[in-house]
Amino acid sequence: MPGVICVGGPWGDEGKVKIVDLLAESAEMVVRSQGGNNAGHTVVTGGREFRFNLIPAGILHPRTTCVIGNGVVLDPRVLLDEIEALVAAGADLANLVVSERAHMIMPYHPVLDRYEEEARGDDRLGTTFRGVGPAYSDKVRRIGFRVGDLGKLRFLEKKLAFVLPLKNAVLERLHGAPPFTVEAILEEFTGYAARLARYIRDPFPLVQGALARGERIILEGAQGTMLDLDLGTYPYVTSSYPSAGGALAGAGIGPRHVETTLGVLKAYTTRVGYGPFPTELEDGLGARLREVGREYGTTTGRPRRVGWFDAAVARYGVQVNGIDAIALTKLDVLDGVDPVRIGIGYRSKGVAQAHPMANISHMKHCETVYEDLPGWSAPTADVRRYAELPAPARGYVERIEDLVGAPVTHVSVGPDREQTIVRAAGR
Repeated sequence: MPGVICVGGPWGDEGKVKIVDLLAESAEMVVRSQGGNNAGHTVVTGGREFRFNLIPAGILHPRTTCVIGNGVVLDPRVLLDEIEALVAAGADLANLVVSERAHMIMPYHPVLDRYEEEARGDDRLGTTFRGVGPAYSDKVRRIGFRVGDLGKLRFLEKKLAFVLPLKNAVLERLHGAPPFTVEAILEEFTGYAARLARYIRDPFPLVQGALARGERIILEGAQGTMLDLDLGTYPYVTSSYPSAGGALAGAGIGPRHVETTLGVLKAYTTRVGYGPFPTELEDGLGARLREVGREYGTTTGRPRRVGWFDAAVARYGVQVNGIDAIALTKLDVLDGVDPVRIGIGYRSKGVAQAHPMANISHMKHCETVYEDLPGWSAPTADVRRYAELPAPARGYVERIEDLVGAPVTHVSVGPDREQTIVRAAGR
């Protein structure tokens, strides 16, 4: 069972890409399983910073094959920009594969995304206007365009002649926006086809061959469990399935091939956009953690909402994903905070709740139950052995283990690849 699923527990931005980069050193393949360029990631290694939107972080390891899987929706222009930026930064993209089954974000998707979000008024979701939601919607409606269509330009033209009138009718009649033309889109995507052809393949034989040989495969998801379309804080969610089950479907791998599901949790909690956030800090401490933790979106630059660690959300993520072990990131951001608080559950209408509630109104207005632990003043960024962490920091990590029901095997104390403590499971 050579597969490892790397999944975010809360609302995303937990630092999954750093952990994937770390694990990819001993992996033959990394498959990005879902999401689009609404998710941005940063890897720091050797003092150099690499930014990712669509390409798996394993690409920094030249022997690792990196696949953009069938569950992803991608904007070809954004992918090409990312390829150019990574090559300029010194990355080798010879082992990049783009699944011909992945769906494309078309030029009208970001436009529709913005109009639909604005039409929601006070009920807006906080989308990034990248067109991800409308692209997934078209995928479900079976009027989407797949990456493999770039190799069939006559088919692309024929399908555009059918789909584009549907989109233009909405743009013109509902929003008073100018229409798109088949000719302009076809010309644009013909250019993409020529530049991306070398990467586009059916990854099925590659993935199945690697599994048959017992090679290690990392499944890299985007966002987090609480943004899952079914399991998250609906409707304040993404348009895909960032959970472990979604990773399998988005990579084309069966569950019997999975050895470990690794949950990535931040030592505090963040989320982007609107929706319930029971442990949110809207005071000076929240602002301080945002600045120290550099909690601004890699893709959008938007400030993230910041709060205490939510053990109820994390425990829910452990249970619904079948998480075996945890990588806890950004512990160093809590240096100098005393006390440190953990949300251990909620009270809604006077009733104790141990997990996030499906009723979004109850979730928005619940009272969080906290547990306070002593903080630590000694800096942790240079620590490389778990036993050398300050005793209160170890106590905090171990209390998280107790509350969420899974061992912490990795502790990150900074953005660089080297700033990671690898710890044996359990105490």
